[in-house]
Amino acid sequence: MKNVWTGRGNMHLRLAVLSRGPRLYSTRRIVEEAKQRGLDVEVCDPMKFSLVVSEGSVDVLHKGKHFTHDAVIPRIGHSITQHGVAVLRHIEQLGIWTANTGQGILQSRDKLQASQLLARNRIPVPKTVYVRDILDVEQAIETVGGLPVVVKVTQGTQGDGVFLRHTAFEVRNLVQGLLMTGKSVLVQEYIAESHGKDIRALVVGDQVVACMRRRARGREFRSNYHLNGTVEKVDLPEGYAEAACRAARVLGLNIAGVDLLEGKDGPLVLEVNSSPGLEGIEKASGVNVAGAIIDYVMEDTAFSEVDIGQLLRTVPGSGVLSLQLRNHPKMVGQRLSDVFASVPVFALSRGNRLVWNPDPDLQLRYDDVLVCYGELTELRSSLRQAMLGVPREALMFDQAEETEG
Repeated sequence: MKNVWTGRGNMHLRLAVLSRGPRLYSTRRIVEEAKQRGLDVEVCDPMKFSLVVSEGSVDVLHKGKHFTHDAVIPRIGHSITQHGVAVLRHIEQLGIWTANTGQGILQSRDKLQASQLLARNRIPVPKTVYVRDILDVEQAIETVGGLPVVVKVTQGTQGDGVFLRHTAFEVRNLVQGLLMTGKSVLVQEYIAESHGKDIRALVVGDQVVACMRRRARGREFRSNYHLNGTVEKVDLPEGYAEAACRAARVLGLNIAGVDLLEGKDGPLVLEVNSSPGLEGIEKASGVNVAGAIIDYVMEDTAFSEVDIGQLLRTVPGSGVLSLQLRNHPKMVGQRLSDVFASVPVFALSRGNRLVWNPDPDLQLRYDDVLVCYGELTELRSSLRQAMLGVPREALMFDQAEETEG
């Protein structure tokens, strides 16, 4: 076996693919491409891990042996999400590189949370209402633009738990049935111009490596390949590619299948899949997607992303605070240095950009989000002083969250 440069030195990269189905097309293709590049690759069943926690340390055992791989590609099935994510998080604690994080997988599989994160980061999504009571159905229908509507459960995959209903009576009956079985229910806007079709964009790293248009057969409106839908090659407009990459990034995924609806005003992100199937998209696009995934793994394993807030919280009393200018309109239009002269602002989120060490003369805007760091007690005091003159009820602080830039 030949040596491969992996970013960690001249060594064999030991790669684990977390999958219960070594014979599945996607898993087989990833293993094939890894072997062609000289990697030491193993398919590991997530259900055969033991997670060890002791004072000051954690450990991971696979089939009773220490887990010693350098990188992990998770292919965690929907039915074992909770256990698979627990395993992945344990692996992350060891500092092992993972193509997708446990947090990213959880966020993408909860359709409500995914929509919340995407909408907050100004990524276009269909109008959606979370319904907890049958009495809220009519209001939900009106809010999303009227009938027909799409009804779906928050946890589902490959089109399962997704329904199109044309009358309020049908919607009420369906929602009532789903609520009675303990399901969490969403009522979503129906995009008529995209009926029975969508675009799947395969994002690897920060770029779309392949895409396809999926079409439903017959009267079926869900276009999933696993529901016997057809696939075809498509040229992806730049705006669609940008939306797909931003959606994957916001949800914390380095490898993702992003489903896009072709709305009259441009792309709408319907769903983001953390373990996208490769068979349909490789056949439709002619692109070696599995090879692109392995190439990305080889290039990126030298680096790991850091949650700045969590990193600084390891220092007692220190942390990160974010300040949303929309909650403090009196600051809008002023220069950064005029308002925050004594506050260490190390980043500013504006639109689709993240500005590091912003210029003191920068003029503040309504949708800006400032990110500050330091000793928390002193930081809060400095911020309050900076906001003198702002109404007391506007003094709202949030622990910093990842803001897409």
